[in-house]
Amino acid sequence: MDTIQMLVLGFLSIVIINNFVFTKFLGTCPYIGVSGRLDMAFGMGLAVTFVTTLSGAMTFLLDEYVLMPLHLEVTRYVCYILVIAGAVQLVEMYLRKYFPPLYDSFGIFLPLITTNCVILGICLFLDQWQTNNFLEAVNLSFGAGIGFTLAICIMAGIRENLVFADVPPCLQGAPITLITAGLLTLAFMGFAGMIK
Repeated sequence: MDTIQMLVLGFLSIVIINNFVFTKFLGTCPYIGVSGRLDMAFGMGLAVTFVTTLSGAMTFLLDEYVLMPLHLEVTRYVCYILVIAGAVQLVEMYLRKYFPPLYDSFGIFLPLITTNCVILGICLFLDQWQTNNFLEAVNLSFGAGIGFTLAICIMAGIRENLVFADVPPCLQGAPITLITAGLLTLAFMGFAGMIK
């Protein structure tokens, strides 16, 4: 299998088949919290994709060229969190300067990207999957962000349409949102095993 094929399969696998939100249940806080409106969900997805890609690339380089050669593997978590926090600060400064309404609409969820488990998850999984090269690490990191964006945008689209649905009063709000999230997870878990 050539490199391009491997990258495409890896990307499709992490976006659709092994989506972090639907199969590993990572990133569910912003997935539920910011998926009320499609525009906010898409903005959050793009922000998470940027941070995920940058963090995955930086932590791969940090691990490969600093931590492993110096036998400092025990500091991985701390180093990864520092890289993620720095990337989130870049996003926060950019949004505050160029997109103030989007920045204001995110509220507390923007700084909480730092604690988004999808981002830390991809950094840790890159090591567990024994990613061989930088291009593969960037591809998988970008795919994890796109997968999160796909999940949150699907959920936001459904939640926007649920406003017009005849939902029983006892299920309105959080209950129907959680039921919807569960059904989406079941639907995407049907892809499991197609690509490993």
